[in-house]
Amino acid sequence: MRKQLRSIQYFFFSQYFSDGLRTTLAILLPALVVGQLHTFDTGLMLSLGALCVSITDIPGPWQHKRNGMLACALFAWVVALITGFARLNTYALGLEILLFSFFFSMFVVYGNRAAAVGSAALLALILMMDRPLQPAGVLVHSALILVGGLWYMGVSLLFFRIRPYRLAQQALGECVHEIARFLAVKARFYNTNSNLKEGYQQLVTQQVVVSEKQEVVREILFKSRQMVEEPTDIGRRLVLIFVDTVDLYEQISAMYYDYAALRKRFGHTGVLDMISALISHLVDELDELGLAIQSNQSAASNTDFDSRLEQLKARIDQVGETESNLVLKKILVNFRNLYRRINDIRQLLVSRAASQEGRWISPDYTRFVTSQRIEPAGFFTNLTLESSVFRHSLRTALACLTGFVVINLLAYGQHSYWVLLTITAILKPAFSLTRQRNYERIVGTLAGGVIGVLILVFVQSQTVKFVFLLIFMIGLYSFQRKNYIVMVVCVTPFVLILFNIMGLGLLGIAGERVLDTLIGCGIAFAAGYLIFPNWESEQVTRYMAAVLKANGHYLVQLAQTLAGKEVRLPEYKLARKEVYVSSANLSAAFQRMLSEPRSKQRHQSELLEFVVLNHIVSSNIATIASDLIHRQHYAYPAEVVKPVKQAMALVQRALLALEPTAELPGADSAEVLANEPVETLREEDRVLTEQVRYIEKISEDIRRVTETVAAGSP
Repeated sequence: MRKQLRSIQYFFFSQYFSDGLRTTLAILLPALVVGQLHTFDTGLMLSLGALCVSITDIPGPWQHKRNGMLACALFAWVVALITGFARLNTYALGLEILLFSFFFSMFVVYGNRAAAVGSAALLALILMMDRPLQPAGVLVHSALILVGGLWYMGVSLLFFRIRPYRLAQQALGECVHEIARFLAVKARFYNTNSNLKEGYQQLVTQQVVVSEKQEVVREILFKSRQMVEEPTDIGRRLVLIFVDTVDLYEQISAMYYDYAALRKRFGHTGVLDMISALISHLVDELDELGLAIQSNQSAASNTDFDSRLEQLKARIDQVGETESNLVLKKILVNFRNLYRRINDIRQLLVSRAASQEGRWISPDYTRFVTSQRIEPAGFFTNLTLESSVFRHSLRTALACLTGFVVINLLAYGQHSYWVLLTITAILKPAFSLTRQRNYERIVGTLAGGVIGVLILVFVQSQTVKFVFLLIFMIGLYSFQRKNYIVMVVCVTPFVLILFNIMGLGLLGIAGERVLDTLIGCGIAFAAGYLIFPNWESEQVTRYMAAVLKANGHYLVQLAQTLAGKEVRLPEYKLARKEVYVSSANLSAAFQRMLSEPRSKQRHQSELLEFVVLNHIVSSNIATIASDLIHRQHYAYPAEVVKPVKQAMALVQRALLALEPTAELPGADSAEVLANEPVETLREEDRVLTEQVRYIEKISEDIRRVTETVAAGSP
């Protein structure tokens, strides 16, 4: 019950809910106020402009939000102006739909914010195409759309200026929440009744989510001048908390062991179930901390954890009376380190002195975020069938033109533009995403339609209807980036109630809505399957190569450290970030491939093995490197260093199987064979030698799997 309550709290303190409230206010207010003072149609056009710009209001630095919303308002105005005149001729409108749907779909080249601008421009086109306007009215209505867009931009930026750190707090809290869920997956590996294969699949799935959340926080923190160039106390603390959460995530990722061997060896003792329960306790601690960050409150420490650690230590010592318990002691040390890191974050949350004394430095944080320049060259270099964005844009253009032809041939309703709305909302660059959106759109529309009809049949009060309208509107804008099917469930009753309040029919509108959705879904699904399809199995080797390069670079950092060279902490953290991002991209591509037709899936088992093996390698590298990087530099003997060099060579061979001309980043700087062998290794060095030999062994498995996949790739 406590976890369910915490999940509800997370939602109501999240950026999704606050964005939903703000968007509802900014869109609804013009229709209500201006509609009362002037005409409803005037207010509706202002709300339409606000609606278009709201699509581009995604998390990010203030200047990026401003530029994106301003560009969106201008594009929506121009598109509305052109559409108002093009609709006077069916062929001109059809040509506009073909060209604009291609042009604005190409905005994906410039990243998510630009893609949102393109989607908003297409929305303005679709919502204007059926409005019966005279030429003079076109000028007025397009100007109202521009004013409405600027109104929304002003409201959004005002909220941002009033509470400049709120978005960062919400994003950071959400990130900690997902890291807690990642740790919860780790707990299942110590549960002797859980399935290890399913556990690894859940782990790589959650890894994708954590990577996405971390990237959002990086964008907000490291691209905001207020955070890193002119930081206040709260800005400093947020940056330091994020740095510590990334280190915490590394610590969790480094908690890798041979779980099958652990179960075989210690399963009968009951100690593994104690470990699983203790990790679950840490999950609760971390989850509470994330909620405290998100809600801008303090987080109380759970003093019971020390006693739990002592109980586990006593049980491990008891096991050690009959057999070696070294690995269990390492797990215990990991727990102490995790709890210490959680306490460090908790102290940063409440202590201002911590952010002022000693810890604050000003590294070049821009190296940790990717910059997307808006240049014409990026557009034109993608005008080739080899570009997935170009194929997606052609697919969208042809699908929208097909939808336009169908609605003109059938001419069965007054809101046939819903077909084009459905196509543009569903059709995505990857077929798997299109398929998923297709299913969610149909199910959500049917469920929402039933809810809307029931409300309108049994509720007669206009006031109560408006309350329901408000609830569904908030739900629509709260879930539009969080859960698509819930958003669709909210949008259908919202539309039905809105049209009912406007005096239009019920069953006719509901039937038209469902029919338009089915037609749009059918066209989008067929287009995704037949028109220049983008199969993940044809792209996955590119993601594999990126993972190999990242893990190879990570190995280089480890090799240089073992060779006694000084590795700068920012360089190490950049290499670590490359591993996390590339691994998450590969995991996401693998999951998308599983949603494609079976005939298009290749090397499913090998790819899962590749994902898991690379996770094991990166976890073991992190286990060693995160400890050594903070120690005094020491040149380890050749017996310790040589397996790392061999692992690098194996990763290089695997990479060459995918890209014959590729090289590992920084490999030429890893002079690791200069170390001399010794006659007798220290005990610490013997343990380290076993660890690096294990990395070498797993690297050999990676080479084998990679060559198998490469041999069977087209």
